[in-house]
Amino acid sequence: MFYLLTALVAVTEAVVLLVLFYYYYVSIAGWRKHPEEKDYVPVKKFALITAAHNEEAVIKYHLESLKQINYPKDLFDIYVIADNCTDNTAAIARQEGARVYERFSNQRGKGYALEWMFNQLFEMENECTYDAICLFDADNVVSSNFLLEMNSKLKKGYRSIQGYLDTKNPNDSWVTACYATAYWSMNRMWQLARYNRGLSNAMGGTGVCLEYNLLKEFGWGATCLTEDLEFTMKLLLHGIKTSWAHDAHVYDEKPVYFSQTWRQRTRWLQGHWDVAFRYMIPLLKKGIREKKWYPIDGAIYLFQPIAITIMLFNIILGGAHWISPQPIYASPITAMAPNWFWWSFGILGYCYPMLGLILEGAPRKAYFYYLTYPIYGFTWFPVTIWGLLKHSNQTEWAHTKHMRGISISSIESPVNQAPMEVAVTEESDDVVDLSQREARPRRSSSKRRNKPGKHYVPVKDSLDLEKAVVKK
Repeated sequence: MFYLLTALVAVTEAVVLLVLFYYYYVSIAGWRKHPEEKDYVPVKKFALITAAHNEEAVIKYHLESLKQINYPKDLFDIYVIADNCTDNTAAIARQEGARVYERFSNQRGKGYALEWMFNQLFEMENECTYDAICLFDADNVVSSNFLLEMNSKLKKGYRSIQGYLDTKNPNDSWVTACYATAYWSMNRMWQLARYNRGLSNAMGGTGVCLEYNLLKEFGWGATCLTEDLEFTMKLLLHGIKTSWAHDAHVYDEKPVYFSQTWRQRTRWLQGHWDVAFRYMIPLLKKGIREKKWYPIDGAIYLFQPIAITIMLFNIILGGAHWISPQPIYASPITAMAPNWFWWSFGILGYCYPMLGLILEGAPRKAYFYYLTYPIYGFTWFPVTIWGLLKHSNQTEWAHTKHMRGISISSIESPVNQAPMEVAVTEESDDVVDLSQREARPRRSSSKRRNKPGKHYVPVKDSLDLEKAVVKK
């Protein structure tokens, strides 16, 4: 038994370390945000689709943010799927001017609702056609530059794009603060890093832009509990990578109570396990057969809950080894380095996400709440196991109740809310579209507006939209 456990521990430790080192390697590419040339001339027409189930408390603020998007009004339409609603969601959405489609079905869940809505759009092609579809959740508020960013990406040939997933209520509780920390760090050190390395990004369920013809070509078919992850992997199998729009922000409401985050993350892991079992091996085969890394990278991402399970197994086995009067196994991997190295590695694992906060300019309060981040991190162990035990149930619909009605104007700085506005330097003819700058807290907007050597004028008076190409 001693030698069997030794061999098992050696293999599992090696696998986990390889995955960890790989993700650290990938994340380095997120340390810097490279300048990009962007074409903001509005050309693409969008269908903005929001799936809503009993969201009367927040749908008004969501639709207000969509109506305030800085993009020609004749180039986007707003649709709301009132999915099995028993409240006033549909009525409020109609009052806000959205095109409301009410759906009542025993096939419950966002994936089914979206597939139903896509079919409605396909049947309306004689009346209206679109270049792309953007997907949102009803609790979101959306940055005013969102469609300009997606328009630029589509014009570059990208067919699947994920926007920046931000948090609209980071200070409500330690739970929301941990969510915000995780997303700020992930956006920078994982999503942006993957984009910089030419890998595929992962859809996050909201803030997604999909080329219209892409959906017609491959269909949706993503109806598990994590329809976003399923469709990401479906596209990868067809050789299509999802791109990243770092400056197109969507502010999401995060759970306030631990019981809510437990249910939500359990649902995520149920779906993740299901997608992993169905797509991981095909992606590995595709990568090996075609000698391409991005499908293998997708398979590694799907491997994450397996890696977490292996880590938990090693922790439990290590505890048994520690309390046992006789050694029950040897650890050849950990014996390769002194104890101080492994302690340093553990400290790095705790501190490294903080680098993402620094690079993203997170508010000061985020660093105070960071003290509770390990609690949030360790809860992934039981959540992962519980998700595994329940993964065969992909029909359970655990709706997260949303109550935080927050307007986009209370989140974005005045610079970002303004109609298309540019900064013209006195030293050159360079034009920078301020509406495309990353949303920052209000406290910093005055500093940006008062930079010496710059004055601010409306785009309409200063810039030919046919030449609105800028570098960021």
